[in-house]
Amino acid sequence: MTEYATLTLEGKTYQLPVITGTEGEKAIDISKLRQDTGYITMDIGFANTGSCKSDITFMDGEKGVLRYRGIPIEQLAEHSSFREVTYLLINGDLPTKKQLNRFSVLLNDQSLVHEDMQLFFQHYPRLSHPMGILSSMVTALKGFYPYLEDLEEEVNITVTRLISKIRTLAAMSYKISLGHKVVYPRPDLTYCENFLNMMFDSPVRPYKIEREVVKALSIFLILHADHEQNCSTSAVRVVGSGRVNLYAAISAGIAALWGRLHGGANQAVIEMLEGILKEGLTVEKVVEKAKDKNDPFRLMGFGHRVYKTYDPRAKIMKAMCDRLLAKLHIDDPLLDIANELEEIALSDDYFIEKNLYPNIDFYSGIVLRAIGIPTNMFTVMFAIGRLPGWISQWRESVDDPEWRISRPRQIYIGPTERNYLPVEERR
Repeated sequence: MTEYATLTLEGKTYQLPVITGTEGEKAIDISKLRQDTGYITMDIGFANTGSCKSDITFMDGEKGVLRYRGIPIEQLAEHSSFREVTYLLINGDLPTKKQLNRFSVLLNDQSLVHEDMQLFFQHYPRLSHPMGILSSMVTALKGFYPYLEDLEEEVNITVTRLISKIRTLAAMSYKISLGHKVVYPRPDLTYCENFLNMMFDSPVRPYKIEREVVKALSIFLILHADHEQNCSTSAVRVVGSGRVNLYAAISAGIAALWGRLHGGANQAVIEMLEGILKEGLTVEKVVEKAKDKNDPFRLMGFGHRVYKTYDPRAKIMKAMCDRLLAKLHIDDPLLDIANELEEIALSDDYFIEKNLYPNIDFYSGIVLRAIGIPTNMFTVMFAIGRLPGWISQWRESVDDPEWRISRPRQIYIGPTERNYLPVEERR
């Protein structure tokens, strides 16, 4: 039995269907509102607007819940691998052993990039941000890899090609930016091992693969793999709604993720810590500045727009962070400042009352720094992790029988009609 909400406008009553999700979430269907009433809704930033129905990711910000395809993020982080989670998100279920082996083979087969792409890298200005390079290089992949005739094979190959090559492109961009020789992927290494080796191996200093570092990277990627309808995911869906190719849609997601308020937040955390160290501020002074409404200083890596309690990903990342730092025996003044800030924030009434707990960006910045990832590559790491989610959302939107091209409305507040004036009459 369909449930309805009642809307009264100008003396007329309208029945609007209520949609209920499997977790009890409710939405009022206003898809015919303008058609029936002439009105639209106003929702700046779309914080109260559902743009689609999805069976990929469920999150409850009030309870601190996050699940991929119904499986709690805590279980995936503890027991799964990034390859498994990628398969789960894109295909809907965890892979069998045979399916996982096949998927791993496909990833290895697609790991190399066309040699001509190195020419693109060589001609970027040395100060170019890696996210800008990555976005354009993903778009360029379409020129190197034309469509296959078999649609299903095309989608499967394109998906694995993107997931595999994005880590190669990222590592290449880093090596070339340093003027170092590119390290090619090895078929004997796992997804995360391969990326770390391509980033840090060199003839002068061969890279030693540490199990704890590989696990930390895997967990980082898993925790970032999808997060419902956020800014970059919505960008992928909106651009994809025009039925562009997958590469172009993903490129749009990368560009959106580049923003300081989105994917750049973990980089902002490290930059904040560097600023605190440079200015010689005490942690107590930093907290004082953060509480002062008249002070422009902003404490990065605390609180979350969606989670009104502790971010479940932050709990997992904090545990991983503690294990990693203990294993590597790192002596870093920035990490000391971060630990002091964390301690105060978890016990200070001001932060507790406002739910300003350390979020995933706070801990992920520390983990990436400990692994050795340079700060300007942080957002690239986020993009590698989020790629399976973007692809899953793109595929879901393509297969959606209710699909329509994204076309938001607006309320015009500019001048009313006025006549054109010749230039000599303008004042």
